[in-house]
Amino acid sequence: MLTSGYKPTEDRMSLYRTLASGAFALSLLGSVSPVLAQSVLSKAVRTSETMEPALAFPDQDRTTAEKLAELQKRIGKRPNIVWFLIDDMGWGDPGLYGGGEAVGAATPNMDRLAREGLMLTSTYSQPTCTPTRSAILTGRLPVRTGLTRPILAGDKITKNPWAAEASLPKLLGEVGYATVLCGKWHVGDVEGMRPHDVGFDEFYGFYPASQELSKALDKRRYPDLVLNPERMQMFRDTGASEALIHGFKGGETTVAQKIESLDDIAEADHTLKEFSVAKIKELAKDGKPFFLEHAFMKVHADNFASKEFEGKSASKYPYKDAVVEVDAYIGEMVKALDDAGVLDDTFIFVTSDNGPQMDSWPDSGTTPFRGAKGSAWEGGVRVPGIAYWRGMISPGRQSDELFDLMDLFNTSLDLGGALDKIPTDRYIDGIDQTSFLLADDGQSKREKVYIWNEQNFMAMRMYEYKIMTKVVETKSQWLDIDMSTITDVGLAPWVFNLYIDPKEQYPVGHRMNAWLASLGAEMKAHAATFKKFPPKDVGLAQ
Repeated sequence: MLTSGYKPTEDRMSLYRTLASGAFALSLLGSVSPVLAQSVLSKAVRTSETMEPALAFPDQDRTTAEKLAELQKRIGKRPNIVWFLIDDMGWGDPGLYGGGEAVGAATPNMDRLAREGLMLTSTYSQPTCTPTRSAILTGRLPVRTGLTRPILAGDKITKNPWAAEASLPKLLGEVGYATVLCGKWHVGDVEGMRPHDVGFDEFYGFYPASQELSKALDKRRYPDLVLNPERMQMFRDTGASEALIHGFKGGETTVAQKIESLDDIAEADHTLKEFSVAKIKELAKDGKPFFLEHAFMKVHADNFASKEFEGKSASKYPYKDAVVEVDAYIGEMVKALDDAGVLDDTFIFVTSDNGPQMDSWPDSGTTPFRGAKGSAWEGGVRVPGIAYWRGMISPGRQSDELFDLMDLFNTSLDLGGALDKIPTDRYIDGIDQTSFLLADDGQSKREKVYIWNEQNFMAMRMYEYKIMTKVVETKSQWLDIDMSTITDVGLAPWVFNLYIDPKEQYPVGHRMNAWLASLGAEMKAHAATFKKFPPKDVGLAQ
């Protein structure tokens, strides 16, 4: 069992130094305060020192509240919430985002949900998986919780980050929701950090990423491990999980299946899909509102094709077969909701936890943007985002307004009638986007997205502008993680206009942009939130 609690970071100024470079550094160090004014560029309203400022749209809030009240009157309860979280899928993989058949892997089910719901083209994740998976369940940036990078076999967590966090399933459970996580967790596998320890009623899935499972079995890719009994024992001594786990809050945790072959890994998502389909039927009969997070193992490398889907993509490559498989399973689970009679009562969101992992190419996805998983470039953090709710979200909507996956925390609590459960003793980075998603002409309440890479503040997007204080430089093609460095930008931050330069190739800060100082002021305001609410260190810092 991990110890709870944490102490504020000793050298706070080292954090602030990461939040600016060049001319901004001097002003930042001397002027950070917890109530720092925003710039004239901002229209967001700060309602609390513990909440991220948000844009205000009273009319769309009123319309949405009336729509939800009518639904609750009709069904007699709060709506169900279902997330489909795909692992390492690129922005350009689904068909409506420019992928699909055009890149050798048709995605008819995701495309249908996007056509019949709201397709978001500026949805942002964290650069890697553990940070995203923790952020969406806490509404907080990973640098605040300490979960700043993927937890790997052999990592020693010094403090339980969840001990001081209020997770979404915990808060929804307090207002009567049944909460289930099926699939990949990757946010801690020791007692106190497991899904059913942090709020989920039930967990059926895997603690690590698929690659952490396959490396102990794939002698072609990892011969120095698999063919060396001594090293294999060393690997097992790290405590790395090798099983499908079934756990219950306050109850038993058992091994549902020991993973003994690559075929077991190939069929893992089929096994998980079967569980969720059955669970949907069970939850619908129970009559309580439910929150189901279905987190796919695929399409994270290393991909091994399921027997049913091998060669089913036009590409025939394992990654593309995996995309086709995941899309088919989304279709089956949505059908299960419909067959159970609860589709009209269910908010669905489809997304990816980060951009494609180019280090595993060609076992990797597609993005039209610069960079990939592990970087603060758009290719690393800009992901598909599809909101679907039959009868509640009008078909055919598309928006390029900002949405951060952390917003799912606040939005889900609003849908569940639990906004008053949001803690006020810590900073919450998520924003309630319920009215943006549900109103026919809804506007996003998010004005800015802040991008961190582990303990490094990298960039901020505000409107179509993106300002970068640090950049990830890749030293060799296809090695965006294994052979890259984080570099300060130099004399001044780099400013890109993503509408004219979505690939982030040509900074326009001093020559073609009037807002360099204003954007800098917005970054200072973000830095100020860390003075009263310091970040945690749970042992994942480099």
